[in-house]
Amino acid sequence: MMAIDPAETGGPEVLCWVERPVPQPGPGEVLIRVAAAGVNRPDIAQRRGFYPPPPGAPSIPGLEVSGEIVALGEGVGAEHLSQPVCALVSGGGYAQYCVAPVGQCLPVPPAISMIEAAAMPETLFTVWTNLFERAYAVDGDIVLVHGGTSGIGTMAITLGKLFGLTIIVTCGSDRKCAAARKIGADHAINYNKQDFVEAVRSITGGKGVNAVLDMVGGDYVPRNLDCMAEDGRHVTIAVQRGVKAEINMAAVLMRRLTLTGSTLRPRSVSFKSLVADEIARTVWPHVEAGRLKPVIDSTFPMQDAIAAHIRMESSEHVGKIILTA
Repeated sequence: MMAIDPAETGGPEVLCWVERPVPQPGPGEVLIRVAAAGVNRPDIAQRRGFYPPPPGAPSIPGLEVSGEIVALGEGVGAEHLSQPVCALVSGGGYAQYCVAPVGQCLPVPPAISMIEAAAMPETLFTVWTNLFERAYAVDGDIVLVHGGTSGIGTMAITLGKLFGLTIIVTCGSDRKCAAARKIGADHAINYNKQDFVEAVRSITGGKGVNAVLDMVGGDYVPRNLDCMAEDGRHVTIAVQRGVKAEINMAAVLMRRLTLTGSTLRPRSVSFKSLVADEIARTVWPHVEAGRLKPVIDSTFPMQDAIAAHIRMESSEHVGKIILTA
């Protein structure tokens, strides 16, 4: 098969289209003939050498794919063969074939295309586990989401609206704020023109938000805490502005704030399979009915992964960037 498998770390130019052996599914796994693969920020970090694959994961980047199951590992029922699926994987997505644990696969219904299906697993698993499970977001909550037009941000908007959340996002330009509102955000703050803390206070009448989904970290953390209501929950999923933050613990005590975080890629197959099962029961009916679709920014042929990474690093995208096989 052909795949993107960089021999070294560096800029987008290391993303070479090379020949590799077709992987073989092990027990509990399936082999997928890839139709499309999502591009995510962790792929950029891996390419740069800052986010190595976890033990046992392939060096080929790519954390989500869609396609057809063409081979089965030991213990996988024959009914899965030839099924169209999308899957969360720990790596290997930028290739013509990819192995996935069967428990991390979801069926692709007629309501979405293979390109749309490839855009869903990484962001959907991430938003569901962090916003709805770790931050306990429920109908009526007000949520602040940074990076409102990223893949995570757009999924948080569309999923949040289905579950009755009021979504406030931050974006870096008026164009992106307008795009976020068009997608469904209730409020969009241009952080280059406004202090988002003051803007959140104004929007919420001084009460603050019930939850924050933060992919920025660093000096954003104490500012996020200033945005939070009593009993608010803060979830960190990335640290683009640094791994350290200085916070006022008195505010945490007095307002009973909860600070947590998680990263999905190194979690066990059993955990991810449990998440997939929960998503299949609670979220996938909305996908099947056409009520939940990812926002697609652009698509590129897989062998043109260089251009896809350049597009992501420009930060001009709105929604997901997809590679097509």
